[in-house]
Amino acid sequence: MKIVADDKIPFLKGALEPYAEVIYIPGKQIDREILKDCDALLIRTRTKCTADLLDGTNVRFIGTATIGFDHIDTHYCNKNKIIWTNAPGCNSSSVQQYIAAALLKVSSENSFNLRGKTLGIVGVGNVGSKVEKFARTIGMNVLLCDPPRARLEGKKNFHSLNALLSESDIVTLHVPLNVVGEDCTYHLFNDERFKKIRRGTWFFNSSRGEVAETNALKQVLDSGNLGGAVIDVWENEPDIDTELMEQAFIATPHIAGYSTDGKANGTAMVVNSLSKYFNLSLENWYPGNVPLPAFPSISIDCKGKSEEEIFREIVLHTYNIDEDNERLRLSPSDFEKLRGDYPLRREFTSYSVRLKDGSEEVRQMLETLGFKVKV
Repeated sequence: MKIVADDKIPFLKGALEPYAEVIYIPGKQIDREILKDCDALLIRTRTKCTADLLDGTNVRFIGTATIGFDHIDTHYCNKNKIIWTNAPGCNSSSVQQYIAAALLKVSSENSFNLRGKTLGIVGVGNVGSKVEKFARTIGMNVLLCDPPRARLEGKKNFHSLNALLSESDIVTLHVPLNVVGEDCTYHLFNDERFKKIRRGTWFFNSSRGEVAETNALKQVLDSGNLGGAVIDVWENEPDIDTELMEQAFIATPHIAGYSTDGKANGTAMVVNSLSKYFNLSLENWYPGNVPLPAFPSISIDCKGKSEEEIFREIVLHTYNIDEDNERLRLSPSDFEKLRGDYPLRREFTSYSVRLKDGSEEVRQMLETLGFKVKV
């Protein structure tokens, strides 16, 4: 059995070697020639699985260690009986951590409190639901827009996109990239859509770059109609628009979901799916070598601090979003390298918090988000 794998899929090396010949190669270098006698292909978003790549090969299984799968021609795969799988929800807690850090950074540096502000969440799947949980926990009002869910569950708990845009203080996108169909999200945010956003609203995009049309976003930022933007995803990655990067309050290289936990989850989901398909006896496999954070214990003196100040100190201890922002601005041409060499980042559940003079309410809020808390 032969497997070709993106060499940047973390924690994979050694897991499949007892069962197969495994060839590791950079995702963009995977071509039809190397796949000719390949049984399975394990990828990330940089490998485009289309007829051009797959015709004439022996590939029977494709696994992407990512939430999204718009880089896989699923129609072609289904037609040619190629099993494909992704890793839904694998990095949802990582994106929650990213959005939490961004919200707390934006509120601090722009002199407003998050409690009582309205967060509009566009796309309320695995990721959007985690973002909703954080926002509600810290006392934000939340508006939800998710047409597929609204059709299934009823419209009671959901808002139309235009209503959400007119009422939100901050809008954050967590949708898949759909280029056609009823729920098309390609350039969902264009000139017309941005004109519907209430003046002063902040715009966050950590979904897919193509969901927001670049020139329209630059124009609305230049006009001063938006309060500001947090941008993790870009059209034409890795060749990003540096003018947009300069305009953004926070600009990062598509790493919102790049926590070490999220990567380990994605790899585990793909390995287990492959094992099940090829009957490899790797049941419930999970990496055994996930490193701990450098400083897993957090001590906070809560005296004289607001709940938001306490949360800011704790969340930014787990993830300093400034570092990712600065790295991209220093060298935007290293976009892929910044992703490929991304440093260790562990999620909330890897940290214990000791609160001095902390309230029971703060303890419960932190535990809701997965922290281990000692008062």
